[in-house]
Amino acid sequence: MKTKIFCDIADLRLIKKFEKKKIVQGFTTNPSLMRKAGAENYKLYSKKILNICKKKPVSLEVFADDPKSMIKQGLSINSWGKNVFVKVPIVNTKNKFTGKVIKKLNNQNIKLNITAVYTAEQTKKILKLINKKTKVIISIFAGRAGDTGKDPIPELKKSIKLAKNYKNVEILWASVREPYNYLQAKELGCHIITIPPSIIEKIENFGKTYKQLTVETVKGFLNDSKKSNFIIN
Repeated sequence: MKTKIFCDIADLRLIKKFEKKKIVQGFTTNPSLMRKAGAENYKLYSKKILNICKKKPVSLEVFADDPKSMIKQGLSINSWGKNVFVKVPIVNTKNKFTGKVIKKLNNQNIKLNITAVYTAEQTKKILKLINKKTKVIISIFAGRAGDTGKDPIPELKKSIKLAKNYKNVEILWASVREPYNYLQAKELGCHIITIPPSIIEKIENFGKTYKQLTVETVKGFLNDSKKSNFIIN
């Protein structure tokens, strides 16, 4: 199965560049990336992104912390474009499951991207609430799990297996740390992987031999030593 690459970014200049790439089939962002990109008005900035990405799916996240406000934001975000997926975190900051939000928005046929998921148990809770028609992405934060010394692969495998009965559900590998994660995601059968621009560019260069890598590495060391005017007496 082909694993789709979504670009994880909020920088408008980079979005324009990567929107043109065939390897990129969608975009994801979040309030943190938007803040880093200098966004001041969430709605206006989101619409700028959607003005660039008119056909490829774009995930835009709610940032409220209570169910009523999350639902209100989700309805608003959904109205911004037909290619929008509303991102909803699996829990709020008080660790309360956002099932009410997921169910309410899903019942209105709003495409969702359930984010900040780490376990197959969380995936199971999501699947119990949704229909089998409206598109739902479940984003599992493999990279962040790995950062804490946990192996994310078993949870991804179980989540992919659970989702097999739902043709409208896609499992997404989130928080990529290195290009090799893309190959791991493909091997597991992940439907989507979100990748930052710098790593997408490395994936585009896949295929170099070990011989090429060895020579490039040695040349790099030599060039840097010359630039620094290093001398050993």
